[in-house]
Amino acid sequence: MAPAGLLGRLIDFYSKQPEVPPVLSVQSASLLSVGFPRPEGGRDPFDHSAHPSMLRLLVTLVYVAPLYLSPATRPSPSLSRDAPSVIQARVRVVTTSCVGTTIVMLVLMIRNAHTSAAEALRLLGWWPIQIVDVLRSLLLLLLLFAGPLFERGIAQGGWRTWLKGHDLVQSLRGWLGWRNYVVGPVSEEIIFRSVIISLHLLAKMSATRIVFLSPLYFGIAHVHHCYEFHLTHPDTPVSTALLTSVFQFGYTTVFGWWAAFLYLRTGSLLAVTLAHSFCNWCGLPRLWGRIEPAVQIRPPLSVRSKEDAPGVRILSNGGQLGIAWTVTYYVLLVAGTVAFYSLLWPLTHSNRALASFDATPT
Repeated sequence: MAPAGLLGRLIDFYSKQPEVPPVLSVQSASLLSVGFPRPEGGRDPFDHSAHPSMLRLLVTLVYVAPLYLSPATRPSPSLSRDAPSVIQARVRVVTTSCVGTTIVMLVLMIRNAHTSAAEALRLLGWWPIQIVDVLRSLLLLLLLFAGPLFERGIAQGGWRTWLKGHDLVQSLRGWLGWRNYVVGPVSEEIIFRSVIISLHLLAKMSATRIVFLSPLYFGIAHVHHCYEFHLTHPDTPVSTALLTSVFQFGYTTVFGWWAAFLYLRTGSLLAVTLAHSFCNWCGLPRLWGRIEPAVQIRPPLSVRSKEDAPGVRILSNGGQLGIAWTVTYYVLLVAGTVAFYSLLWPLTHSNRALASFDATPT
């Protein structure tokens, strides 16, 4: 059996018609991922032979720039990006951006690319919804994060609040949790997977190049956090802010590789959105150090018992966890990573895939 490879083929819909040129060039798709070109002399921006000289609407900036156009959405030394008022204003802005870009993409696909409405919705990942594909994708992430889930759920006793749903309810009660686990994942996946990957699919770019190229826009869109961090932490050295931004660019790009691969393999916007929310919730896994007990928090005076306090975890013995807990964590971390790699192709297989990969294991 040939080894797994990432040499991509074209979308099934177009690969069956090799004599038809792509509706836009790869270069145009890359530019369109940054912005939609303005037609010159009435020429169709999706004309493969057209070479627009001017960008009119930047897709990535459509998502980022509006965050700084209004005092309500723009952080300042005295107003953090985590302030509820800023989050509420930004939610309105990014919602408008996502709706607008999706409508524009649908119009361009149907009118300019001569794609049916059903095919356009499929390329954008909206329809049809395959629940089995979503569940299998989440199973892959459960395997990958087996170690962190063990640490937070078993070693630190978080499973009790998980079963009751207290963590989820508490998180979504505040604007910070609503941004991190709902609005952020939904809006970012619409822009950086649904819209940008669709542009590259229309250009008939290979699956491999899409997987490794499209997430760069996702990483670039997070670079502005460096400015926000420095703005709200003026005493922090600029070098620290830059290193933080470089690190964030790195792990968001790595996540983007996975999300782009998952999107192409399943054709499901819902699957990548839930995967994004799950990863935001889990955070980066511990790669060194010993597992520590849960932070001891005193319940509010109005709470009768610790069972009545959502999200409150109190360590019964108040001491340090034994070394066996840490050993178990790292064993699960390695085993989960191996299982993730082994099941990556089988669990992402779907008859709704947007692109196929050569030498895919069966």
